[in-house]
Amino acid sequence: MTVASGGVDEKRAAEERLFVASQWQLIWWKFRKHKLAMIGGPVVIVLYLIVLFCEFLSPYSPGQRFGDYVDSQPQAVRLYQPGRGLTAPFVYGLESGRDQQSFRIIYTEDTTRVYPIHLFVQGEPYKFWGLWETRVHLFGTIGEPVFLMGTDRLGRDLFTRILFGSRISLSIGLVGVAMTFVLGMLLGGLSGYLGGMVDTLVQRSIDFLRSIPTIPLWMALAAAVPRDWPPLRIYFGIVVVLSVIGWTGLARVVRGKLLSLREEDFVMAAKLAGATDMRVIVRHLLPSFFSYIIVQLTMAVPYMILGETSLSFLGLGLQPPVVSWGVLLQDTQNIQSLAHYPWRMFPVLFVIVTVLTFNFLGDGLRDAADPYAR
Repeated sequence: MTVASGGVDEKRAAEERLFVASQWQLIWWKFRKHKLAMIGGPVVIVLYLIVLFCEFLSPYSPGQRFGDYVDSQPQAVRLYQPGRGLTAPFVYGLESGRDQQSFRIIYTEDTTRVYPIHLFVQGEPYKFWGLWETRVHLFGTIGEPVFLMGTDRLGRDLFTRILFGSRISLSIGLVGVAMTFVLGMLLGGLSGYLGGMVDTLVQRSIDFLRSIPTIPLWMALAAAVPRDWPPLRIYFGIVVVLSVIGWTGLARVVRGKLLSLREEDFVMAAKLAGATDMRVIVRHLLPSFFSYIIVQLTMAVPYMILGETSLSFLGLGLQPPVVSWGVLLQDTQNIQSLAHYPWRMFPVLFVIVTVLTFNFLGDGLRDAADPYAR
């Protein structure tokens, strides 16, 4: 009896030690195996940290002008100084001159003027998150401005304007996806669960919207936004324009999942318990494939960012003095000026990195959320 009871106790202890992984833990284990997604995730976090702390990270304000450095090229940050060897990061001063052929003002480095780059410098005052005023910036120089990515045609620091532009471009992706989420879940859920005339009406509306070329439809809707609106209202107007088109993909995914799940036993049990159709959709059906919804929303963010960038680049979206990546790229429409000032294309690099990282993250989530993937 003692041996038997000891065997039962060991079996019970082994069962207690048995670990049952949840769905989210399984998704995380599979997600970690996707190397590009593991790179894209931290980059996305860094991008949104830039959005939160752009005032502190930028050395100047987006509207601050330097009249003596109009269309100045980027300054190289150096760590080696002839005669002194390795030193702290510094930049050389800029000396202006005029090209004898094109009569353009050009800037050359003056190696006799050395300006070290300091951390946590006192600069132009700003309100951090609009709450308290401070003058501390992450880096800067004393006695001479530093332009890591050059200046624009008005002498404004392009690096600063790109950081501030990320606040608009990246936030419009999240706000647009939030509106897309509501429309896609609601209309797709009703279409897949109710079926019949509702399904036909929603699906034909989706077919109509997807049959119209995207860029002309964007342009037509954006052109309907009054130009005399304040910037905040235009911002939300552009979000609505992008969301009106972007909800169709999510609605199709939600409809397909609901068609396959609405006849399951747990749905019938909820109906017999007296649950309404909306409660069955929201509390029982949608959570059962919420991981797929997250994937769809992740893939929709770069779509929104590219949409805003395209409309602002064409002059149909946000307008100066609002700063976004698309607004900054308006200066690249002139090929001749772009040939002379190629650093105006720096916002494109941020757009490319953002879209790639979101796509990598979405691919990793899609593979991790697929229960049939090996």
